[in-house]
Amino acid sequence: MKKCFIFSINRYFHVSSAATPTPPTRPCHHIQEQRPSLLWSGSSVLLFTVRCPEHDPAVMAGTLPQHGSPKSGYSANNAAAVPAITQTDSRDKWSKKMDFLLSVIGFAVDLGNVWRFPYICYQNGGGAFLIPYILMAVFGGVPLFYMELALGQFHRTGAISIWKHICPIFKGIGYAICVIALYVSFYYNTIIAWALFYFYSSFSSILPWTNCDNVWNTPDCTNYFGVDNVTWTNSSRSPAEEFYTRNVLELHKASGLRDVGGVRWQLMLCLFLIFTIVYFSLWKGVRTSGKVVWVTATLPYIVLFILLIRGATLPGAWRGVVFYLKPQWDKLLETSVWVDAAAQIFFSLGPGFGVLLALSSYNPFTNNCYRDAIVTSLVNCLTSFVSGFVIFTVLGYMAEMRKVEVEDVAKDKGPSLLFITYPEAIANMMGSTFFAIIFFVMMITLGLDSTFGGLEAIITAVLDEYPDYFSHRRELFVLCLVVICFLGSLSTLTNGGAYVVKLLEEFGVGCSIIAVGFLEAIAVSWFYGIKRFSNDVQAMLGQAPGLFWRVCWVAISPAFLAYIIVSSLLKAPPLTLFDYKYPDWSITVGYIIGFSSFMWIPIYMVYKLVWTPGSLKQRLAVCLRPERTIPDIHADTLNMATVSQKDMNTSVCL
Repeated sequence: MKKCFIFSINRYFHVSSAATPTPPTRPCHHIQEQRPSLLWSGSSVLLFTVRCPEHDPAVMAGTLPQHGSPKSGYSANNAAAVPAITQTDSRDKWSKKMDFLLSVIGFAVDLGNVWRFPYICYQNGGGAFLIPYILMAVFGGVPLFYMELALGQFHRTGAISIWKHICPIFKGIGYAICVIALYVSFYYNTIIAWALFYFYSSFSSILPWTNCDNVWNTPDCTNYFGVDNVTWTNSSRSPAEEFYTRNVLELHKASGLRDVGGVRWQLMLCLFLIFTIVYFSLWKGVRTSGKVVWVTATLPYIVLFILLIRGATLPGAWRGVVFYLKPQWDKLLETSVWVDAAAQIFFSLGPGFGVLLALSSYNPFTNNCYRDAIVTSLVNCLTSFVSGFVIFTVLGYMAEMRKVEVEDVAKDKGPSLLFITYPEAIANMMGSTFFAIIFFVMMITLGLDSTFGGLEAIITAVLDEYPDYFSHRRELFVLCLVVICFLGSLSTLTNGGAYVVKLLEEFGVGCSIIAVGFLEAIAVSWFYGIKRFSNDVQAMLGQAPGLFWRVCWVAISPAFLAYIIVSSLLKAPPLTLFDYKYPDWSITVGYIIGFSSFMWIPIYMVYKLVWTPGSLKQRLAVCLRPERTIPDIHADTLNMATVSQKDMNTSVCL
C-alpha cells in the first residue's frame, strides 16, 4: 500500500536511490493528475509534479530545457499559463566557478603552508617525509576534503543546520565548529596585523631590522652580514630578532601570562585595518568575497615564484635545498613522523573547520565536487612543497653568510621563521626593500584568504540556522561578528600578546578540531550511512563514489583522525616560546579553552534526548534518524520555475 504525504506548496522534492525511481502507477485519492516534471539524465534524481484539485486548480509548474522545446513551463490540463516566478534569490550563488575554486584554495593555502610544512619536512627526514605525507593525504586528508565538499553542495546549508539532514543528535558539532572558528579569529588576524606592521616598516631605503643602531637594540645584538671576524654565541641576537621581539611585540615589557602589559596601539590600528578589509569583503556574501580572492589567492603565487627565482640565485642556496630534501630513511620507523604527517595534511587541507561546507553550499547542485576536491588538494600540497624551496634556499644563503650549518640556522619554527629568519635574509639582499614589501604582501593575502573562509563558516552556519532573524540582516550580523572578533583579539595585542597567541593556537584549535572532524566522519559514514551518502553523491555527479572512497570514509579516515588524537594526548611536548616556559596553570587554562568548544557536542546530545518525547529507545531512534532526508533542490539550480500561490498543498505518493 502506498503512503501519501501532504506537503506545503512551493517545495521541490527529489528521490535519491541507486536506481532511477518510476512514477506511481496507481493514483492516490488526493491526486487528479501526476506527471513527471524532470528526469535528470545520468543520475538517480527524479522529480514528480502532482496536483490536488480539491485545494487549488494549479499547484506547480516545472521547466526542463529540452532540445526543440519552445516552452519554459507547462500548466496542467492545458490551462491558461500561470505567471511563473523563478526562485533565483533562494540562496546566494557563486558568480563564477573560479570564484569558488580560488576561495577554497585561498582558505587551504595559508601561512602554515609557508612555514610549517618546510620545518616539519626537514625535521622528520627531509625527502623521506614525503612518503608518509603523501600516504596520509591520499588515505586521510583528501577523502575527508571530498566528503565535506559533497555534503555542503548536496544539502546546501551551513555547519549547524546541516545536521538535521544527517544525524540530528550530532548538531552540537556545528556549534563547536563556530566556537573554534571564533578562537582562530582571535589570534590568526593578529599574526596578519604583525605582517601589516612589517609591511609599513618596509617602506624605507634601509630596512629597520638591518643593523643594531636602533633604540630597541641591546648589547647582545650581533650583525654578521658584511662584517668579518664576527663570533656568533648562544647569547647573540640578530637585528631581525630584536626588531621582532623588542619593537613589534615588545615582549621585554611583559613578564609572562600573569602580566601581559598594555595594548600596543600600533598593532591595534593594524588589526583594525585588517578587520575593515575583512568586513567589506564579506558583508555582501560570496558575490563580493568571490571577487576579492582573485587578488588575495593569486598574488601569493606570483610572489612565491619571484622569491623562488631570487632564492635560487643566492650563494649557498644549494646547501639549503640539500638539507631540505636529503632523505633520512631511518626516520620512517619513528611514530612521531607519521603523526606529524597526518596532522600537517589535516590542518593544511582544513576539513572539519566548516569552511568547505559553507563555500560548497553556494555551488550548483550538479557541480563536479569530486574534480574540485582533487584539483584543490593537489594545488595545496604542491604549494607546500614549493614553499619549502623558497624558504630553504634562503636558509642555505644565511648559513653560508654565518659560516655555520643549515641546521643551526633552521632552528626557528612557527611565525619566527616568517618574522625573523626570512626578513633577516631579505634585509641583506640587493633590492631588499622591494623583496620585503612583496614578501609581506604575500603574507597578508595568505592570511586574509583563510580569515574569509573561517568567518564565512560562522556566517553561513548562523544565517542558515536562524534565517528569520538574520537572513535579511547579513550586513549587520557580519559587522557584529567582526566587532566581537576584534574585541576578542585585544589580549593578543598586548606586550605579552605573543604568549596568548601561542596558547590559543595550541589549545583553541589543536585536538578540538581533530576530534570534531573525527565525529563528523563517524556521523556521516556510520550513522547517516555510507550507502545513503554515496547515493547523494550519485545524485549530484551521475555516478556513485568508487570502493576506494567508501572504504576511506568508513574506516581509514576515522582511524587516521583517531591516530592523531591519541598520539597528541599521549605525547604532549612542553609549551615554550623563546625563553619563556608556560606555567602549569596556563596549561590547565588551555585545556579549559579546548573543552569550551568541544563541550557543545555532548551538551546538545543530552538536550536533544531530554526534549524528544517517547521512551529511550524511541528517542534514540528519532535523534539518530535524519529529520529531513530529502533536502530542497532550489529552483535556480535546476533551471525551474514555481508559481506563486497561497494556501496550496501538494500530495506526493511514494
